[in-house]
Amino acid sequence: MQVTTRLIPFAIALAFAGSAGAQQVVKLGHVAPISGPSAHLGKDMENAARMAVDELNAKGVAINGQKVTIQLVSEDDGADPKQGTAVAQKLVDAHVNGIIGHLNSGTSIPASKIYHDAGIVQISPATTAPQYTAQRFPGAFRVVASDVKLGATMGKYAVDTLKAKNIAIIDDRTTYGQGVADQFAKGVKGGAGVRVVGREFTSATATDYTAILTSIKAKKPDLIFFGGMDSVAGPMLKQIKALGIPATFMGGDGMCTDALGRLAGAGLGEGKVFCAEAGGVKGPQEKVMEDFRARYKKKFNMDVQLYAPYVYDAVMVMATAMQNAKSADPAKYLPELKKIKYEGVTGTIQFDDKGDIKDGALTLFTYKGGKRTRLDVVR
Repeated sequence: MQVTTRLIPFAIALAFAGSAGAQQVVKLGHVAPISGPSAHLGKDMENAARMAVDELNAKGVAINGQKVTIQLVSEDDGADPKQGTAVAQKLVDAHVNGIIGHLNSGTSIPASKIYHDAGIVQISPATTAPQYTAQRFPGAFRVVASDVKLGATMGKYAVDTLKAKNIAIIDDRTTYGQGVADQFAKGVKGGAGVRVVGREFTSATATDYTAILTSIKAKKPDLIFFGGMDSVAGPMLKQIKALGIPATFMGGDGMCTDALGRLAGAGLGEGKVFCAEAGGVKGPQEKVMEDFRARYKKKFNMDVQLYAPYVYDAVMVMATAMQNAKSADPAKYLPELKKIKYEGVTGTIQFDDKGDIKDGALTLFTYKGGKRTRLDVVR
């Protein structure tokens, strides 16, 4: 990892913390879209980060025998790359000891270069674009499976289980949306008798999809795949219903939320929408996840939206690496993070040499009665 003069404040802070009985403050930066169409997902993430920090502080955390207080420094990237790099630099200037975030691949990837140049470790609980870890930044990690696995799994499910033959693909032109759509296209390629009959795109802020959906309707697809977030997928489903398009609808983790039912209304249908979440548990681990969800609801009086468990685990993994290294200096705890094996809410967390989670899971869902219903967890 490149270590620059920006790391000097970490050493000063640690030296001060060990003197005259002063208590060390460890700053964890958290970044997600707290404003804009994906604010419900960003707030879900921020809540989980705060929950993890509160629990750590309540339990009492010591690093190298010194009691520490963990401080959460939360920033809003608005799901916008420019805003994302601006807050990344702000966190670097605040001398945070580590980063939890971002949500969107389009903000996480450019921000990761800023963290890398400053020698700060980043664990993303939601970035799924392959490019994130393909950069080979030593301090960039993720605790969810990438779009390569998600696209291949959903492509296979569309062809083998849903028996789709004529497939239309739409994406929102974001790094995430286009990337997951590309991986899905690769996943269906080669299926017997399968054709991609149309490839269209919209934007993450559009509200009218009539033109592209009318074009798609003429091609009579039996399945439409959408790469993007639930804030677009919901209104799109309403317009698909209004246009009388009978196709099954499928998408990645960005739209795979409980909120999709509210956003889509009658457009959701019954067992007509399928999606995959990057992560998931089964067997005895389900009880651990249920306990987390109950604690989260008790604390915030709201249900988990999507990424909260992964944020919670990311904070805990980073704190554990610091404790193992006996230091909150990123250059010192990074080697511990690379070899960590942590049993979290979302299962066993270990990283490969690129920073990707090993043996990452995916959960397949459909929607029944307006609610997200799990089909299976696959690895």
